[in-house]
Amino acid sequence: MGTWGTAIKSNDTSADIYADFFDLYNDGKEPTEIKEKLISDNPNGENDFWFALALALWETKSLPTDILEKVREIIKSESDLKVWKELDASESDIKKRKIVLEKFLVKLKSEKAKPKARKRISKKEPIFKKGSCLTFKLENGNYGGGIVLESDFETGFGYNLIVSTRINQENKPTISDFKKCDVLVASFGNWKEETKITWYLPKMFKKDFSELFENIGEILVERNYTPNGSEIRASFSAGWQHIIEPINQQFEYEKTNGITKSFSIDKLIKRKKWWQFG
Repeated sequence: MGTWGTAIKSNDTSADIYADFFDLYNDGKEPTEIKEKLISDNPNGENDFWFALALALWETKSLPTDILEKVREIIKSESDLKVWKELDASESDIKKRKIVLEKFLVKLKSEKAKPKARKRISKKEPIFKKGSCLTFKLENGNYGGGIVLESDFETGFGYNLIVSTRINQENKPTISDFKKCDVLVASFGNWKEETKITWYLPKMFKKDFSELFENIGEILVERNYTPNGSEIRASFSAGWQHIIEPINQQFEYEKTNGITKSFSIDKLIKRKKWWQFG
C-alpha cells in the first residue's frame, strides 16, 4: 500500500484535496464555490477524493445531502475496501480501514457546532522561475523532465504551473533537449489522452521533494497562464511527486499498449502569430 494509511487524510490524494480546499477557503472563497471547482478539476475523482471533500465541507458546515449520500454509498457498499483488497492491503489494515470509515460516516451525519475558522495566510512565492527546466530520475534509471510554464506572483499562493514531458534518456537532458521535447499525454488508468499539467503549491517542496529535482536552466515561455484562468485545463496539488509518477506509469503502460500520440512543447510555450488567429 506504499505510504497509504487507514485514516481519511493519510494518502496523497485525500491530503492534496483537503489542503487545496482550505487553501481556497482561507483565501476567502465560499465552500460551495470551492466544491464546484474541485469537482470540475477532478472529473475522475475516486473514493479518497470524495472522502476528503466531504470532510472539508463538514468542517465548514457546508456538507450537502448529495455528497453525504455519495460517501454513505461508498462506505456501505464497501467499494473502498474492495479497492484496498485489489491493492493487496493486509487483512489487518482492511479491518482498521472499515472501522475508520464507519466512524467517519457517523461524524459526517452529526452536526458541527460551528464552521472551521479561516486562517490568515501569508503571501508565498513560487519555487521556480517561469521557463525553468527540471530534471529527475525515472524508475527505469533514465532522466525525465518537466517544464515550468508559469510562476504565480499574483494570488499569494505561489503556484508553479508545470507540465510533465516525454524526456526519457540515459544522459542528463540539456536545454536543447527541453526545447525540442514532446509533452506527456497520459492514457493509463482513468486518463483519457490528457496532458499532465498541474499547479503546484510551494509549501511542501523544500521539506519533502527538493532532492528529487534539479533545475538545469530556463527556456523562454512566451505564453501566459493564470491559476484561475481558462487558458489551459490544469489541476492543483501540493504533491510534487505527481510530476514524475505519471511519466513512470505512462511508459509502463506503453510497453504493452503502444505509444500514445503526443505533441511538441512549442504548443504550450510559443505565442500564436497574428496569422494563426481566426
